[in-house]
Amino acid sequence: MKHKNIIKQMTLEEKASLMSGHNFWNTKAIERLGIPSIMLTDGPHGLRKQGGKADHLGLNKSLPATCYPTAAALANSWDRTLVNNVGQDIGKEARSEKVSVLLGPGLNIKRNPLCGRNFEYFSEDPFLTGELASEMVKGIQSNGISACPKHYAVNSQEHMRMTIDEIVDERSLREIYLSGFEKVVKKSNPHTMMSSYNKVNGEYANENQHLANDILYSEWGFDGVVVTDWGGNNDRIAGLKAHNQLEMPSTNGITDKEIVDAIHEGELDESILDDAVDQLLSLIEKVRLDDKESVQVDYAEHHNKAIDAARQSMVLLKNEDNILPLKSGTKVAVIGDFAKNPRYQGAGSSLINPYNLSNPLKSLEDSFLNTVGYAQGFKRMGGKSSNLLKEATSLAESAETVILFIGLDESKEAEGVDREDLKLPQNQLDLVESVVQVNKNVIVVLVGGGALELPFADHVQGILHTYLSGQGGGEAVVDLLIGKHNPSGKLSETFPIQYSDVPSSDYYPGDQATSEHKEGLFIGYRYFETANLPVRFPFGYGLSYTTFEYSNIGIDGLTVSFDLTNTGEMAGAEIAQLYIEKVDSKIFRAKRELKGFDKVYLDPGETKRITIELTRRDFSYYNTVINDWEIETGNYKIQIGSSIREIHLEEIIDMDGVVSSVYLKNEFPNYASASVKAIPDEEFEKILGRKLPPKNWDLDKELGMNDTINQAQYKNWLGKTLYNFIILFHVFFKKIGKPLTANNVYFIINMPFRQIDRFSGGKVSKKTVELFLSWINR
Repeated sequence: MKHKNIIKQMTLEEKASLMSGHNFWNTKAIERLGIPSIMLTDGPHGLRKQGGKADHLGLNKSLPATCYPTAAALANSWDRTLVNNVGQDIGKEARSEKVSVLLGPGLNIKRNPLCGRNFEYFSEDPFLTGELASEMVKGIQSNGISACPKHYAVNSQEHMRMTIDEIVDERSLREIYLSGFEKVVKKSNPHTMMSSYNKVNGEYANENQHLANDILYSEWGFDGVVVTDWGGNNDRIAGLKAHNQLEMPSTNGITDKEIVDAIHEGELDESILDDAVDQLLSLIEKVRLDDKESVQVDYAEHHNKAIDAARQSMVLLKNEDNILPLKSGTKVAVIGDFAKNPRYQGAGSSLINPYNLSNPLKSLEDSFLNTVGYAQGFKRMGGKSSNLLKEATSLAESAETVILFIGLDESKEAEGVDREDLKLPQNQLDLVESVVQVNKNVIVVLVGGGALELPFADHVQGILHTYLSGQGGGEAVVDLLIGKHNPSGKLSETFPIQYSDVPSSDYYPGDQATSEHKEGLFIGYRYFETANLPVRFPFGYGLSYTTFEYSNIGIDGLTVSFDLTNTGEMAGAEIAQLYIEKVDSKIFRAKRELKGFDKVYLDPGETKRITIELTRRDFSYYNTVINDWEIETGNYKIQIGSSIREIHLEEIIDMDGVVSSVYLKNEFPNYASASVKAIPDEEFEKILGRKLPPKNWDLDKELGMNDTINQAQYKNWLGKTLYNFIILFHVFFKKIGKPLTANNVYFIINMPFRQIDRFSGGKVSKKTVELFLSWINR
């Protein structure tokens, strides 16, 4: 124990007090022992620090900061250096504001494209996720503060996120959902980790012994502090036993007393508390900031860096007849509300107050293009307007080319709610249809945090997806449209033709009590490739204004080398991707998996030799019988491609390993053929190793502290009234054009009753809540 001497001087009450926050953002201080308070505050794509005094709900407006592209956008850059640099900049801004722990990056796997928080996450692929998140952590922590990767683990949805039980088999858990976290822990040594709200296989993540003690601390060697998601504590004593040292935010001493009582009653060994205090003190020591230190931030420089990050992260999805880049003097009509009023970030705890904000319309008007006019085109929040449609169509007729900005509004992607579908609003689809009828030269600029259904893709000439590109997106998108810079982004997720094609579509977001991950390993491209199904745009896909040639592959041991040449007339960057495919595998597995990549910048005619180092782990699968990784013996294809469906080079190598006796194809016929959209319970239970728990709530059971207002609607008139009252406010705020407030109201419906006394700081006591529940249960 590193801080044994200090801990000896502390009373039991003082030690317990350190285990939860002082307020919404700060830890407690013990002045007599020289233990300072430290501040934790939101990221992950910029600093969200409240101005003035921190209120108990964290609602005060945040200070201006640089808003960088969200993780979903940055992932499309596939650029480790870029992501590291963005982390450095965000960390510097955090340190300048005396923030010791920045809450990010988010690296949950995009199991399903409807997840409302996908814009905060990197990819559907754990390898790409882990590589980029590791660089973000390194960048943030280079400033002497802590990053806080989140949300550990299997946080795949916003629906019922504080109570849902994510049912996932161990192999899928290891290979898909935990691999990114493992890579981050081992490559970048984060000082802090945030646990998720949800349950994982029956236990809350915050008190899950298997996730925390067995894997995170014992197996991976994590030596930092685990902090709850805000309000994510269920049983404080169980959390401490599972290595959760810090609960946030403050509960005004409610859970401090629970810890003291548990020790007095013999329920908790004081040594567990001492260990937790020791680890928290180690964190404070690492990130303790000098109050007199002054860190200066050049926000103009950071804005330029935000522009560059956006340029490298946007993805050119279509460029028929080389309509892009646009030539000087081209008469363009700019249509779409997002051109004038940019949408550049998601909503929720990551909402940044941008220090600066560029505007696509202004940047277009300032460019060498001949902008003949702007039309709003559609109501931003949905609904028909014949006048807006008519105005936009008329303007489109007067131009050589139309630049059409469409996408998702602020209500569609936010913390606390999931998307209802992958569709664009009907008024925008009507606009596209009307415009293409009067002008064949239409370039669509997509705005949004992830995958979309694009039924018009065959009817427009150009599609540029900006994702949520941060405060510099307006200038960046114009730089790409006019060819000042060459697009280089590639998709970090698959775009299905329609939502029903998604492997988890029949299971997501689950039922009332559980979300069953019956699709198992077959997430994103792992499903589409193995099942050999068509997609709109494949994983790793993206176009450039130049062309590239791959040649001369060579393999020496586990070192793979090849030549990459820019065969076009414009300098540009190519993202070379390495996939591994097992030949004649005896076990069910994805057809191929990403195991390496490199983003390479080349001048016209330039050739570079690219080298990618593999490890034995890259060929392994997780065997739950031996609880370890192992290699299936035999031949493997090493494939080099520009996307998962554009493989240019291939070599076969032989790997020594074992003759597998688990996951055999003949024992799991549906998984063997990737027919995972209707997995029978029996086959899922076989891979799960146990019977499935009940999917729905027991409506005859009395409601308890871990139940929600959502469940109260099924009880007596009081429960129904409470539920309907909140729904009424939700609908009201949506109708008056305040979708973010509406989402916050809806969040209350799925909040467990146990959080009421904690979030209110005891103003609404536990006894009051229990009394209220007794009335509902009558």
